[in-house]
Amino acid sequence: MEDLRDAEHRLQAAQLAGDVDALDQLLDDRLLFTLGGDVYTKADDLALHRSGAQVLTKLVEEDLTVLADGSTGVTWFLGTVEGSAQGTPFAARMRYTRTWLHDEVHGWRIIAAHAGVA
Repeated sequence: MEDLRDAEHRLQAAQLAGDVDALDQLLDDRLLFTLGGDVYTKADDLALHRSGAQVLTKLVEEDLTVLADGSTGVTWFLGTVEGSAQGTPFAARMRYTRTWLHDEVHGWRIIAAHAGVA
């Protein structure tokens, strides 16, 4: 489970740094991410970071629960996220649920995620 916890922490660091290359490695090509009533793909997520349309300035983990069973894992993140979206500042306490798949070629990658305000 520690390698999945490490993958989650690499994801958080990549989001905060806007590291598109690292995000590309951590997100499965089939990723679907839901936020409210909207659904986003891996391409959508990478484009937001690449263009600077979404910039994170703070990401503080309050709690992280990790479950791994074979090649499937789930992480539950609770924490504070701050930044800007389309130039508009935001700050929220968020809960993310991420489903991860593991293989020998890519390691842990997110295939599904959901976020909501906590």
